[in-house]
Amino acid sequence: MLNMDWLHSFAVFADYLNFTRATAELHISQPALHAKVGKLSKEVGVPFYQRSGRRLKLTAEGKKVRDFAEEMRTRCLEFTNTLRSSGEKETVVLTAGKGSFLYLLGRGIRLLSRTSSATLQLLTADAPNSLAAVLAGKAHIGVSVLETMPEGIEATLLTDVPFAVAMPGNHPLTRGKLVHPEDLEGERLVLPPSGRPHRVVLERVLSQVANVAVEADGWEMMLHFVSLGLGLAVVNGACHLPSGLVTRPFPALPKIRYFLFHRNNWKATGQRQAFKQLLLQNGNEWRDKLPE
Repeated sequence: MLNMDWLHSFAVFADYLNFTRATAELHISQPALHAKVGKLSKEVGVPFYQRSGRRLKLTAEGKKVRDFAEEMRTRCLEFTNTLRSSGEKETVVLTAGKGSFLYLLGRGIRLLSRTSSATLQLLTADAPNSLAAVLAGKAHIGVSVLETMPEGIEATLLTDVPFAVAMPGNHPLTRGKLVHPEDLEGERLVLPPSGRPHRVVLERVLSQVANVAVEADGWEMMLHFVSLGLGLAVVNGACHLPSGLVTRPFPALPKIRYFLFHRNNWKATGQRQAFKQLLLQNGNEWRDKLPE
């Protein structure tokens, strides 16, 4: 019979593939973790990982044991939560970034709170930390932009959001349906700080960005400065606009693709499955506010 402590320790190690980081989370020594992983490997009769240069890589068998260990860890957490709530409520844990919560997930969350007695726990985290939370069984569902599809994750496209140029309602560019890079030449721009990914992408598509009005962190701050009349800004097209501002699509940049994801061995039941469906059905809520 497999030792649950060994399985738990291996699941944490498999999250990081790094003994130092895993032992820090487990609060044990590296020799102790090596011993537990070694005993589990000997019990199963297969190697769990191998070296690839300086990095560790799970074997095919190691991945299967990882998935099994993660499933057992999640089931233990769920069972504990059920006991603590006397079986009256089911806990649903969602992890996502600030922008997703602000612009994409409101209706799904609102509908769940109105139609279910489930306890909803929301974790605000960037993409890497949301993925880590889902893989570790600390969250059931995640929503984020995923550049690549990590192992162990099943993802479904939630929505794709275009970039748009935010401007005062009386700006001449509002007369067109789209804004192109050449339309922004000579315009004062509100931009992220130099070196930020969005700034780097903009500098690639704009022939000149020398006329920087102000640098600001985050969509909300950028829009705030646009509302103060300091310049125009290329922002996420799902943003909530301050009064007096409008947007026009900026097709020179690719759309932002948001995914709903969970572990690929996740067996969603009850309110968790219902919540997943609510989020998917309402992922395009942001489109309702777009001008005709």
